[in-house]
Amino acid sequence: MHLAVLGATGAVGRTMLAVLAERGLAVDRLTLLASERSAGERVQWGGREWTVEVPRPGVFRGVDYALFSAGATRSREWGPVAAEEGAVVVDNSSAFRMDPDVPLVVPEVNLAAARDRPRGIIANPNCSTIQVVVALQALHRAGGLRRVLATTYQSVSGAGETGRSTLRRENAGEGLTLPRVAQPVEGSPFARRIAGNVIPQIGDFDDEGWTGEERKIMEETRKILGLPGLAVAATCVRVPVEVGHSVQVMVETERELSAEAARRAMALFPGILLQGGPEAYPTPWEAAGRDPVFVGRIRKDPEVPNTLHFWVVADNLRKGAATNAVQIVQGLRGG
Repeated sequence: MHLAVLGATGAVGRTMLAVLAERGLAVDRLTLLASERSAGERVQWGGREWTVEVPRPGVFRGVDYALFSAGATRSREWGPVAAEEGAVVVDNSSAFRMDPDVPLVVPEVNLAAARDRPRGIIANPNCSTIQVVVALQALHRAGGLRRVLATTYQSVSGAGETGRSTLRRENAGEGLTLPRVAQPVEGSPFARRIAGNVIPQIGDFDDEGWTGEERKIMEETRKILGLPGLAVAATCVRVPVEVGHSVQVMVETERELSAEAARRAMALFPGILLQGGPEAYPTPWEAAGRDPVFVGRIRKDPEVPNTLHFWVVADNLRKGAATNAVQIVQGLRGG
């Protein structure tokens, strides 16, 4: 298999290469692509040294699969080019997620959708959406879904290496002041200071007060699950954690489900690692560097009928991005 990675020197691109190696995909040839500042960089992978190139017309000819993680602008520019040159593109950006001719895929939930790709492009969902829909699909099979409310606690690595370096700089005391409004350090991707803080804003606000990240979860969840009428709302919060997103989810099911029935459904669902008893719950620390979607604290609402609450954690660089993309390729190649 000839595989290309666009954004190969970024955090997700490097994680894609690590996951490819861990999963033992039979890659005979590797084309690594990145921006001009990374051109010429040498990367060790699969017992060989590969040189990073700049994307150009013709570079995707002969490529079987192209994994993209270089941002929406680059994806819009090079995704159609790669597809036209014969590659199956798996894009990690937001560029094509809601395009009706582009499947939005989480392999445990809707791998079959990846086979119908009129534009030759498959979209990888938003990081938080991925972990939530894996858990939701387990409950959907068991009891149907009527309404979903999610509150996310998203790590700084969701904003790339700049997010991680910003947290480190602020933790080191750089730019430390105590104003009434907590200003971030220079070059921060966050609206406010993140060290010692939480920020209920990820993305820009729209006219109704929802952020871009919240809209992604709401819209993408419906598309992946194939439930266009599902009531979904989200509040997305940035927290001072380096890696790993956590989500508190409230679900109203169509049919009554006990907490024990919900646990059984989760335990049997592929990709989920269920944490047992009320005191055994996952945190980003345990999830970091691992591929499963971790679920715990499943409990029945004491007042609202047909309603469950649970806690979901996953490594946003792996299952929330790189691993999901590699799983799509694995699924299309039959494992």
